[in-house]
Amino acid sequence: MAKANSNTDMDGEDRDDADGVQIDLISGERMDDLASMEKVRTILDGVHDGNIVILEEGLSPEEESKLIEVTMSEINPEEFTGIEIETYPRSDAGSGLLGRLMGKQESAKLTVIGPADRIQTLHKDETLISALITRR
Repeated sequence: MAKANSNTDMDGEDRDDADGVQIDLISGERMDDLASMEKVRTILDGVHDGNIVILEEGLSPEEESKLIEVTMSEINPEEFTGIEIETYPRSDAGSGLLGRLMGKQESAKLTVIGPADRIQTLHKDETLISALITRR
């Protein structure tokens, strides 16, 4: 997978720099084919370039922890201030022992990730994430 940069989109194709915000909508199918560290790198490469990354199915708790850990190691006040991450709260249905024994899986939830200095969460509940995104 090509790294996204200021002149290249997630597939490595050139794009025009315009006054706006690039939003990368990544399907669950695309993320399923990646190892955990590849998922983290895909997300952070986009966010480093100032893009907003939206994951259709979110990350596992372990992957989210790894994303935060790697982000903390890459913070540089002049270049990268970190990430803002918001996910719908996970469904509690079937998350207990009985639910796991019955084969119920937690429903995956949409996740929004962006540069901490460009995205601000205005409201979040189990059905809505409302965010303000600013240009550089």
